Amino acid sequence: MNSPLRKAPAPPRSPDQSRKALAASAIGNFVEWYDFAVYGYSAPVIAKLFFPSSDQTTALLATLAILGTTFLFRPLGGIYFGRLGDRAGRRNALAAVVLLMGVSTVLIGLLPTYASIGASAPILLVLLRLLQGFSSGGEYSGASTFLSEHAPQHRRGMWAGMSAATTTLPFTAAALVVLSLSTASHQAYAAWTWRIPFLIAGPLALVGLYIRLRLEDSPVYRQLEQTGAVEQSSIGQVLRHYRREVFLVFGIASLNGVGFYTVSSYVPTYLTSTVGLGQTVALTANCIALCVYSVLAPLLGRLGDVHGRRPVLLAGATGLTTLAVPAYLLIGQGSWATAVLGQLLLIGPLVAVASVVAIAQAELFPTQIRYTGSAIGYNAAYAIFGGTAPFAGAFLVAQLHSPIAPAFYLLAMGTLSLPVVTRFPETSRLPLNRPYNRR
Repeated sequence: MNSPLRKAPAPPRSPDQSRKALAASAIGNFVEWYDFAVYGYSAPVIAKLFFPSSDQTTALLATLAILGTTFLFRPLGGIYFGRLGDRAGRRNALAAVVLLMGVSTVLIGLLPTYASIGASAPILLVLLRLLQGFSSGGEYSGASTFLSEHAPQHRRGMWAGMSAATTTLPFTAAALVVLSLSTASHQAYAAWTWRIPFLIAGPLALVGLYIRLRLEDSPVYRQLEQTGAVEQSSIGQVLRHYRREVFLVFGIASLNGVGFYTVSSYVPTYLTSTVGLGQTVALTANCIALCVYSVLAPLLGRLGDVHGRRPVLLAGATGLTTLAVPAYLLIGQGSWATAVLGQLLLIGPLVAVASVVAIAQAELFPTQIRYTGSAIGYNAAYAIFGGTAPFAGAFLVAQLHSPIAPAFYLLAMGTLSLPVVTRFPETSRLPLNRPYNRR
């Protein structure tokens, strides 16, 4: 199929708009992951307030199950916001996403507990978490699409890595907020100050909305609008013509999701509930690991620009698979130092995978269906594997009574993903404004 894209040059890229695109991607990622981090770090108190039970393990599993259930709505959100972003523009879709995420998180902070309204409390909690999941389905793939289309071609990986770095900073921020509130007064935290981290999401979302509404859409998307080539394709057409690309995104995002949520959401709970470390020790150890993630993300993204996405991805997948058990052996030793070292064993290979996921999901698809195609593969992976990682870890520990049991899930996921990784095409040199080919 001949496309008007071959005849019209892309509108010029404004350096100022490119910097604003990076800021908009960063603030959106911050809001999304902050909201999820707050819930993960607040899991112990939420378990007591919304799932009263004499069995603390059952209450904690119920709380983590809701974390996983949230991801079931991510594919629906990815489809909705993906089509909106491909049809009405990336900026408009991303503005709606950040607003919806902020509102749903603030409402969680205002919820009455089980003691006040009984079984309605956990039901309302589930509904709001599902709304969070729906909105987050449009965030990361949309931000990656938007940012990649603004970035210089030879630095797309580094820019995506800078954006990926902002997915860990919220966990550090959330951990510090929760830690300061819980240590200031355990009684007050259990009674009401646990709500404050959720309420902070409101002003953060408003800042993100303001920044995003002041942006222009990406040059390649404006090119589509100028030439009348905006695609009105259905989900069925995307899956029919680009199902291989969707499956590739699904494969690498599955490994990334398990690794990321293992380290960011489950390890702090594992350190307190299984290893027996105090909350302060567990959260500070996790913060250090996530700060290292933020430093490495743009560096490994740049490495992918220079040497290609495929070798970086292969190294990361191999590392996660081989280091899962040694990492948990260290984490489970019961000291702050080994908790940090064990997490750092996972962080390096995890960042290698994440740096490729951040940009390759955009590079695999043509402009007309980029948001939709990447959102389908990415969010389906996170719904099935990423969101279940904390629950699977806690469940395996309860069933196997082994401190390294959570490593088995990561090991299995790494093993299953290797065939996909070895067949992953090199995308770093592909132009983003290539035509939509109905194969």
